[in-house]
Amino acid sequence: MISEIKALFLEHLLVPSEMSSLSGKVQTVLGLVEPGQLGRTLTHEHLTMTFDCSYYPPAPCYEVISKEPIMMKNLFWIQKNPYSHKENLQLNQETEAIREELLDFKAKGGGALVENTTTGISRDVQTLKWLAGETGVHIISGAGFYVDATHSSDTRAMSVEQLTDVLINEILHGADGTSIKCGVIGEIGCSWPLTESERKVLQATAHAQTQLGCPVIIHPGRNRSAPFQIIRVLQEAGADISKTVMSHLDR
Repeated sequence: MISEIKALFLEHLLVPSEMSSLSGKVQTVLGLVEPGQLGRTLTHEHLTMTFDCSYYPPAPCYEVISKEPIMMKNLFWIQKNPYSHKENLQLNQETEAIREELLDFKAKGGGALVENTTTGISRDVQTLKWLAGETGVHIISGAGFYVDATHSSDTRAMSVEQLTDVLINEILHGADGTSIKCGVIGEIGCSWPLTESERKVLQATAHAQTQLGCPVIIHPGRNRSAPFQIIRVLQEAGADISKTVMSHLDR
């Protein structure tokens, strides 16, 4: 069963047949590879990101601690209040440690991973490319936008058509002003209930998927009804639900 699920996921990483130069390939941050080269693949990881959008202000008596560097003396408090410590939400400061983890993953038989960090939580495709080159792990970067709380005013002002163009460009031409291309759409961040900006991003996701044939990865809001609401929006916009992954259903 596990091998069947993996085969299905890898099939969905492939770009559409009408794009002959990309057909039958997987698009990583280092370029196209054959599906058979991926090996054991982790499908939802974050190697470098920031998570300021989830900051939860502590009680006034702990405000000083929330701004301190991470130290042994406050480690217990941080473990109990991970979203109330500002530095703890900067998950982009340990690149060398991540490199070592990837080398260990590779040594134990790992071959590839899908990096789900999108616009809004500091996607860094240049670091992903460096990590892939240093470790030999195939890294597939995600296109798209995280939850509404991270949307810029420019993002909120975009039409569905403009958002679609952004997604397609990140996969066909490169993300974040680079030539480093994404290989999937997502994770697309959604709140509960969906905001208007998130709804537009979902519609754009469906339109981009229709043109590209690539898989979509969703981060649903924290409500049992959220995945169903998202699926309905995607289906109404023409998405292929058989190529859509709904993450975090176990939380």
